[in-house]
Amino acid sequence: MVIDSIALALGVVAANRIWLGSDWSLYNLGIAGALVPLYLIAGINNAAFSADALPSMRLGAYRAFRAILLAASGVVLTAFFLKAGEHISRVTVLLGSAMSMMLLIAARSAFHYWTRRRFGTALHSNVVIRDGCSFDAPPGAFVVDAAEIDIRCDLRDPLMLDRIGKLLKPADRVLVACSEERRRDWAMVLKGANIRGEVLSAELGVLGPIGIGSFGDSATVIVSAGSLDLRQRIVKRALDLAIGVTALIVLAPFLLIVALAVKLDSPGAVLFVQDRVGRGNRLFGMYKFRSMRSDACDSKASKLTTRGDARVTKVGRFIRATSIDELPQIFNIIKGDMSFVGPRPHALGALAGDLLYWEVDERYWHRHSCKPGLTGLAQVRGFRGNTYREIDLTNRLQADLQYVSGWSIWRDVSILLATLRVVVHRNAY
Repeated sequence: MVIDSIALALGVVAANRIWLGSDWSLYNLGIAGALVPLYLIAGINNAAFSADALPSMRLGAYRAFRAILLAASGVVLTAFFLKAGEHISRVTVLLGSAMSMMLLIAARSAFHYWTRRRFGTALHSNVVIRDGCSFDAPPGAFVVDAAEIDIRCDLRDPLMLDRIGKLLKPADRVLVACSEERRRDWAMVLKGANIRGEVLSAELGVLGPIGIGSFGDSATVIVSAGSLDLRQRIVKRALDLAIGVTALIVLAPFLLIVALAVKLDSPGAVLFVQDRVGRGNRLFGMYKFRSMRSDACDSKASKLTTRGDARVTKVGRFIRATSIDELPQIFNIIKGDMSFVGPRPHALGALAGDLLYWEVDERYWHRHSCKPGLTGLAQVRGFRGNTYREIDLTNRLQADLQYVSGWSIWRDVSILLATLRVVVHRNAY
C-alpha cells in the first residue's frame, strides 16, 4: 500500500511537470490528495493488496489497474459535483493516472521479485498435524506429530484445547491427518480455533470435491458445478452472436464461392456433418466443408488424416491447410451448439495413439462443462493436428481444463486475436 501510494504521488508530480511545467499547484495537490485515498479504498475492495496478488504479478497489476480507474473516475466526479472542474486540468488527471500506473507496475514488479526471492510460494503459514496417520506434507509446511508432543484431541479437556489453541495461533491454515473416527472431534476443535482448518480425507480426494452442500437433513459433497454462472453465460453468448451474425453477413459471398468450389471439385454434399461431443457430454452435429471424397468420408473419425492423404480432394487440401473448412461452424455457434472460444469438440472414435481419448485420461470429460469452440487455448498454443501419441492429447487436455477453470471475456478476446496468427498451421492437413 505504501509503495503504491508513493507511485501514485510521483505520477501526479510527473504529469504536472510535463504538462504544466511545475511540480505542484494548489488544485493539483488536491488531485493527489484525493487520488491516493480513493485508490487505497478501491484497492482494498478488489483485493489488490491481498496475499494471492503477491505471487502473481499479472493478477496484482490487473487489480491495481482497476483500482486506479475507479480512483481517477472518483476524482473527476467529485470535481464535477463541487464545480471545481474549471480549476483542474483534465489532461493532468488522465496523464497523471497513466504515469502513476506505469510507475506502480514498475514498483510492484520490483516488490514481486523481492517477495519471490524472500518467501518463494510459501506466503502462508501452513501447519500439518499428523494424529496417528502418515502424510507427506509439501515443502514449506510446518509438520507436527501429535504423539511426539503429547497433543490429544479431547473435547472434554479444556487445558488440552488451550495447548492446541496456542500451538495453532501463529498459523494461517491448519490441516489434520487422522483416522476416520477422530475426524469429527478435530473438526469440532478447528471450528472454534478462529482459523482456517481442514481435515485431510483420501476418500474425498478420489471424488475431487469442490465444496460442501446439503439436501434435507443430509450433508453432501459437491463434485461439480457449471463452469460459468448466468451472467457469464449471457456475456459469452452475446459476444458469440455479435461476432457470428456479423461474420455470416460479411463472409456470405466467400462461403458461397467455397461451396461452389467443393461441389465442382468432386461429387457429393457441400457440407460434412459429424457427431461431436459438446457441452454436458451431449452429441451434436458439427458442420464442416467437405474436404474428402464422398465415398471416403469418415463420420466416426476412426482413421487419422495423414499428410498427403489420398482421401482428401484438391480443394479439400487447400481449405484444410487454411482452416477454411471450419467456417460452417459459424452456423453451429449461432444455433447455440458451439461458441467461438472453447475446447475443440472431438469425434467419438478419435484416438491418441491406440487409445480413445477418454481412455488416456479420465479428466477428458471435465472439458465438456462448457460449450466447445471454433478455436481454443490449446489451438493458439500450437496443440492441433493429429494425436499420434498420448502426450498429444494430454497437452490439449491441460490447456482445455485451464480454460474451463479460468474463464473471462478478456481471455476469449485474446484467444480470438491469437487465433489469427495460427490459422495456417503446419499440422493442418
